Parts: sequence; structure tokens; C-alpha cells
Amino acid sequence: QVQLVESGGGLVQPGGSLRLSCAASRISFWLYDMRWYRQAPGKQRELVATITGGSSTNYADSVKGRFTISRDNAQNTVYLQMNSLKPEDTAVYYCNARLGYQEYWGQGTQVTVSS
Repeated sequence: QVQLVESGGGLVQPGGSLRLSCAASRISFWLYDMRWYRQAPGKQRELVATITGGSSTNYADSVKGRFTISRDNAQNTVYLQMNSLKPEDTAVYYCNARLGYQEYWGQGTQVTVSS
């Protein structure tokens, strides 16, 4: 059974940093495009960042220059480094793996930015 397990969420003050991790199992990780999504209370889930199997990256305008997505294919893990966090970054962050019609989701990790 494919598993995506996120970790690294928590409570941080505005201006702080967090690094999220998503460990994948039972997939050919290096082939998959990996994404981070987030969903704030009462809002739709939104795409935050993408890294392709070839390690090309793309970001939502709201996080450009603050967030960095990366991957370690040897560890089957994708990361999201989040700097200069703002209260509006508060959300549940989800890891997503996609290859063609195959798509898998993690269970989510809560990020709360508050003083």
C-alpha cells in the first residue's frame, strides 16, 4: 500500500521558519511529480509548490521567494522549506504524488503561524 507521511508541522511565530517533510513508500518515487498543497479553514485546497521528477520547480505567487521545495530521491522524501512565515500561511499542508493517472495524498500536517 502506497503511503505518504508528512511531518514537521507545528506552531511558529510570524517571521519564523519550518521545514515540512513527506516520506513516500511503495512507489517509484523518482518518477513522480511531487506537490505540496494547503487548505485553510473555510477555504479551498490550493497548490503551493511543485517539483517534477526532473526537479523543475514551480510556486504559487503567494509563497515565491519564501518557500523552497526540494526532493531527495535516495530517501524517497520531498521537503518544503518555509521561511518568513505569515499568519495567512496557517493551514493543513498536504503532500501529493502524481504520475499520469496515479495520484496519492498524505494525511496532512498542521502549520499554525501566530504570535
